[in-house]
Amino acid sequence: MRRHTIILDHIDGREAAALLENGRLDDLLLAMDATPAVGTIYRAVVQRPVKGQGGMFVSTPDGPAFLRQVKGLSPGQPVLVQVTGRAEPGKAIPVTSKVLFKSRYAIVTPEAPGLNISRSIKDEARRDALLELAHEVMEADEMGLILRSSCLEAEDAEIAEDIEAMATTAARIMPEKEGTEATLLEGDGPHALAWREWAMPADVITQAGGFAREGVLDQLEDLEVACADLPGAGSLWIEPTRALIAVDVNTGGDTSPAAGLKANLAAARELPRQLRLRGLGGQVTVDLAPMTKKDRKAFESALRAAFRTDQIETALVGWTPLGHFELQRKRDRIPISEILS
Repeated sequence: MRRHTIILDHIDGREAAALLENGRLDDLLLAMDATPAVGTIYRAVVQRPVKGQGGMFVSTPDGPAFLRQVKGLSPGQPVLVQVTGRAEPGKAIPVTSKVLFKSRYAIVTPEAPGLNISRSIKDEARRDALLELAHEVMEADEMGLILRSSCLEAEDAEIAEDIEAMATTAARIMPEKEGTEATLLEGDGPHALAWREWAMPADVITQAGGFAREGVLDQLEDLEVACADLPGAGSLWIEPTRALIAVDVNTGGDTSPAAGLKANLAAARELPRQLRLRGLGGQVTVDLAPMTKKDRKAFESALRAAFRTDQIETALVGWTPLGHFELQRKRDRIPISEILS
């Protein structure tokens, strides 16, 4: 049986939250001091288009931002945008004009009307009850609403309160489209994100020093080295470069014919956790242990299943001519190396 523990603490004065599963570190959220938090909403001002990239630079109170896939905007025009990821040093903040208001149970979509329920909620009676609740709270509102999977076991009163809070916030922010650059809503910090995203039953520790008492700091030390053990199957080496994240799968001392597939399947299951904890994103290239081509489908299935429960957007791109497997992962976290260094 899985036992979850959520710890809200600080690392070197930086707000942080950790999720443990049976005592093993499964996720880590860190405050990004140098860049705006994901979810921050600005009133930005359009600057200039970027030829060949289908986007525009816009100015915000926190510096230049890049807005993709825009139409009908002209320089000098104000526009509402939302931060979608972490801004790398020296690069513009990634933003979108599709603004969302996201909380623990509800996501309000101002420009996409309609009521939707997470497909992971299968019980038809519960779905009907949630739809009725959503109609009651939203009434004739023109904004859209998505009820998240966390609504399955939640109390109706909590869900209704969450919907109303997000709808009220959206109604306050969305009319603010005219004027100069301004920060209209700060994105959630690690403690708020932990409440929003980690909705499973869990013990919650908020006392200072929780990271040290629960062994989080000891487990963070393991992330300082490139090598991660694959118990009984070898090791996984994860090394960031300027261009990409290089991942190498090794079988260790096992030289049996099945060693390669065994190590690769173990790596597929462990890779999302390692990338998540290390705060790594961008292009990821995996150099797998030797295995036959007929075993590739088994590896892909294991990898797809592992990333299905990961909350960070990741595209499984596919195989290269050299037999490497490539992924594209959204950058929305600060690399742990910047903290531990």
